[in-house]
Amino acid sequence: MTGPSAPSGAYADLDALGAEIRAHAGCGFEPCETATHMVPGHGSPTARVMVIGEAPGASEDRAGEPFVGRAGRLLNEVLERAGLRREEVWVTNVVKARPPGNRDPRPAEVEHCRPWLLAELELLRPGLIVPLGRHALGHFAPGAKITEVAGTRLEREGLALFPLLHPAAALRSPPMRERLFADADRLREAISELSGGGAASEDRGR
Repeated sequence: MTGPSAPSGAYADLDALGAEIRAHAGCGFEPCETATHMVPGHGSPTARVMVIGEAPGASEDRAGEPFVGRAGRLLNEVLERAGLRREEVWVTNVVKARPPGNRDPRPAEVEHCRPWLLAELELLRPGLIVPLGRHALGHFAPGAKITEVAGTRLEREGLALFPLLHPAAALRSPPMRERLFADADRLREAISELSGGGAASEDRGR
């Protein structure tokens, strides 16, 4: 069993990275073995906003794309509230295959997929990263509690973060849903500070 390796410059572009992820099905690691499809990131290759969830769910496993189920529809509403169109941003997950039974990703599974997330960050160079939920937040800010920092801007190792509650959690809790939309209003303000404008993607000549 071997995991992915993503040294600097390993992928020509995000399409090449996506092809590598899809080809990794059946590698011997449990989620990769049991998943219907591997689920690479999806969206604008020039996005300045990168949205990161924890792992694909059942709908995503069937479709091979991130956030296409109920949580994805709620995410689209949140993005719209923040002044974003889904096609303007890059949406991905920490873990690229659905954990069996929709359970939480295990630490070893997060580590297994970490090189792919690092490659996405290197290729995209986002101006703002939006981690959804505790697993995505933990990649950048270990020990931080999502309920305490959601809706606030953080800086970690030169990266600008704006954590939000995970839409799947908000679907189960009306108070969390209300907070998620309130935090989306704050996200709109953070996005407006990106390069002096609200556009979420740009032509970088790549």
